[in-house]
Amino acid sequence: MQDSNDAFVKFVEVQKTYDGETLVVKNLSLDIARGEFLTMLGPSGSGKTSSLMMLAGFETLTSGRIILDSRPIDNVPPHKRNIGMVFQNYALFPHMTVEENLAFPLKVRKLGKADTEARIKRALNMVRLDSFGKRRPGQLSGGQQQRVALARALVFDPKLVLMDEPLGALDKQLREQMQREIKQIHKELGVTVVYVTHDQSEALTMSDRIAVFNDGVIQQLAAPAELYEQPQNAFVAQFIGESNELHGKVLELEGGTCKVAIPNGKILRATPVNIETAGRPTVLSLRPERVSLNPPPASLENIFSARVEELIYLGDHVRVRVSVCGCDDFLVKVRNGEGVAQLEPSGTVTVGWKAEDCRAFSAT
Repeated sequence: MQDSNDAFVKFVEVQKTYDGETLVVKNLSLDIARGEFLTMLGPSGSGKTSSLMMLAGFETLTSGRIILDSRPIDNVPPHKRNIGMVFQNYALFPHMTVEENLAFPLKVRKLGKADTEARIKRALNMVRLDSFGKRRPGQLSGGQQQRVALARALVFDPKLVLMDEPLGALDKQLREQMQREIKQIHKELGVTVVYVTHDQSEALTMSDRIAVFNDGVIQQLAAPAELYEQPQNAFVAQFIGESNELHGKVLELEGGTCKVAIPNGKILRATPVNIETAGRPTVLSLRPERVSLNPPPASLENIFSARVEELIYLGDHVRVRVSVCGCDDFLVKVRNGEGVAQLEPSGTVTVGWKAEDCRAFSAT
């Protein structure tokens, strides 16, 4: 990936409304680097797919501009944008063979026969379907059809490839295999990819950066590790991975930490993220894997007695649901074998965590 200042795609204060009243995309400004794999992630109705469709040219902008490779494309029709597109439902022509499906975008571009055949062969080899060229889509599995759709999006050497929930129809194992394959193809070709999904684990696995959308606005734009470890608001903390959520009031800010009173009267320490003054309501976020079971006394800033509610066995780890700090659904993620055998429902346990692992966000 090239320097992020090399903006290959630019959204400039883009807005979109379908009914003239409600904005589904609100003042979107976003730079995407040449060669980057950027994922637009968010729940249904968050604005991510509308943003992708405006970039593809299938939806018109209400206001703002989109620039591709230094050229405004607001008035350029979709077929002249040189953009490859992969959809969840494959969108293959059922009456055409695989080779004919791949040839279609090349014929539109008036490529010669020899060049067309060479490109089809290369694209099928890329997705490991060399021997499937004469088959029709109905004779292929879902995973094979998605590979054909990917090959068709790449066969004409587009500047940019857009993918809209491309793996949503596949089962878990096949979806994870395709994630690896798409990432490998991206690495080999260096093509710019904009990927839309609501699956946060998929986004974390595949992306150089992730733009988390909610209510038509990017809540945070960052690399996967930063997004997970340093969420900037409560929505991102809850949407990316699992997170325990506690509510309270900031009593005091001191030395990079804060004291928070929670409704059951307990006081705990946390790291303030976007809180500048005491006396404000706060939402606390804490990852289940950052919580320790039965830590040594005084070894952590926050240690509380808890009641075990449920043990959920998941093979390599056990999720322990406890009641603590007024929350009955507080999760602790423990590697299998690390003291879990001694736990039983309704039993008592102590849980603890560092102040730096507990992030305090403004609740307003």
